[in-house]
Amino acid sequence: MCSDYPYAKLQARLELAHPLPWTEKWSAEEDFLLLVAEHCLAHKPSSILECSSGLSTLVLARCCQLNGRGQVISLENGEEFAQATRDNLASLGLEEHARVLHAPLGRQEVNGQAFEWYSPPMLPERIDILVVDGPPGFLQKHSRYPALPLLRERLVDGCHIYLDDAAREDEREIADLWCQEIPGLTHTYLDYQRGCSVFVLKENTGTA
Repeated sequence: MCSDYPYAKLQARLELAHPLPWTEKWSAEEDFLLLVAEHCLAHKPSSILECSSGLSTLVLARCCQLNGRGQVISLENGEEFAQATRDNLASLGLEEHARVLHAPLGRQEVNGQAFEWYSPPMLPERIDILVVDGPPGFLQKHSRYPALPLLRERLVDGCHIYLDDAAREDEREIADLWCQEIPGLTHTYLDYQRGCSVFVLKENTGTA
């Protein structure tokens, strides 16, 4: 294994024989992925939705495989990235545990503002874990804001939401907006390498 491989702890935790495929520019940091993986392994969710795809998709799919239950649905606006993730899932034998949907960005009205956000062909009716790592922040201000307003009715009571890159100003502002606008939402900020915001929805929207 290369000495600069940054996911050794994660690979060991997931009991994988071979290194995880990753890219220096796009892959989430190990601390963020370990946090999400530990929650997934402990709580064994049925339904996981991910905004964006990549290394995190492989990690979550492996957690579902180890749990013997659960399904990951990943929304990816770039067809080439979607196919790359599908190929990586297949190479690790994880394709049964995750679906990567090509979801081009389209105009969405959210609380009186226009955003470019995913146009998925389908969404799960209930979401136990939501991981928000897209759309890319350079596309627009508060690029990841629409996730909670648009998906809120699908989030079960006790749903955990993970916002990556939370040290950035935009993501800090998104966290504040979500907490102001969504009743029953608690927020914890973790000082990880890129920052991580963890939200828990506690209201009568379903059964965890």
